[in-house]
Amino acid sequence: MHSKTLALAIAAGLGLTSFAASAAPAQKTTHRKAATATVSADEVAQLKAQLAALQEKVDELQAQSSAQTEAQSQTAQTVQQVQAKQETIAAAPSDALSKRVDALDKLVNDTKVSGKMYFDFSNIDQKNSDTGKTAANGVGLDVKRFYLGIDHKFNDIWSANLTTDFNYVSSDGETNLFVKKAYVQGKFDKAAIFRIGSADMPWIPFVENVYGFRYVEPTVTDRLKYANSADWGLHAFGDVGANNMFNYAVSVVNGAGYKNPSRSKGVDVEARVGFVPFDGLTVALGGYSGHRGQETQTAGADHTAQRGDFLIAYVNQQFRVGGEYFSAKNWNNVMTPQADKADGWSVWGSVALTDDLALFARYDEAKLSKDLDNNAKDTYYNVGLQYQVTKGFKLAGVWKHEKGDKSVTTPLPPHVQNVKTNEIGVFGEVAF
Repeated sequence: MHSKTLALAIAAGLGLTSFAASAAPAQKTTHRKAATATVSADEVAQLKAQLAALQEKVDELQAQSSAQTEAQSQTAQTVQQVQAKQETIAAAPSDALSKRVDALDKLVNDTKVSGKMYFDFSNIDQKNSDTGKTAANGVGLDVKRFYLGIDHKFNDIWSANLTTDFNYVSSDGETNLFVKKAYVQGKFDKAAIFRIGSADMPWIPFVENVYGFRYVEPTVTDRLKYANSADWGLHAFGDVGANNMFNYAVSVVNGAGYKNPSRSKGVDVEARVGFVPFDGLTVALGGYSGHRGQETQTAGADHTAQRGDFLIAYVNQQFRVGGEYFSAKNWNNVMTPQADKADGWSVWGSVALTDDLALFARYDEAKLSKDLDNNAKDTYYNVGLQYQVTKGFKLAGVWKHEKGDKSVTTPLPPHVQNVKTNEIGVFGEVAF
């Protein structure tokens, strides 16, 4: 634009010069006209040369200006790109940290850790009617059970659980650490909950929940080893009806218990149905049938172990009272030709004296061999005072007595041998 304006100005100047030359007085001589024409031609040539140089300079300036503009544009783009990269780099750690925090938060919210410990510090006085005091006598600390559980929820339906079990008994020096429960659960409805793996069996955990003093002593079928609290297999349970009036549980398992996940020839079945006609009252029937994991492809079973169960109990905030009965057939005679039967019962009760103190008592009696040894019996009772130290921690001062009878042939003559055990001490439960 500037070069065009300059060219027009020079052209106008040249035109005016030519017009002035033609208007000079006519009386000038021919020689003067020739000189004037010669000078004008030189000036025009010089002006053209200057104009060309000026045009070249203008073009050079325009090129430099264009290059500078392009450089400035490229510089601005580069600055923007660098700034964008810097922002991305600065935001990356924050985004990664945020994702890690979210993942950790989800893991914490969806995973629960629980634990429960049963322990006691007591004195045992045990006597055999034939040999006198036994090796179980003395004062000691027992950590009978320590469960540590991890429960993870994948979504509203699927979850998984792993529960380890540790126990130590000072009287025989036994220390064990093993898996008690390991299962995947699908909860499709309160009436349709399924578990695959080692999980609670239908009877013992159900009775323990009603009984309420498992840390003092296992229930009668657990104490006398006529049932398993957990086993490997398929499990289903749920509550049915308004106000959960009915409940059920069924397990198809290996049969040898949670400590022994070995494969057997067939599977065992344990089931329970419960009825809660009104709040606090529970009535339940249960049963078991199978070979307890002892029958294999190379070792056939002589008998099928069977057990029937009955429970009735009433529980509220002030007191609890209940009773359990079982009847077993060939429970300890699966692999022997002789058949046998056993049965037993247990009653218990407790009353709250204050918000923190409760008085409790229990009595068990069982016939352990009704066909092969009619003298085989077990009698057990306890009485104690429980103190709730804080939430999840309770202690009880307890006195226990047990008497076990059985027929023996040595030393002669054949007679009934009994073992009496008295234990007094402090028993505790820690749960979180």
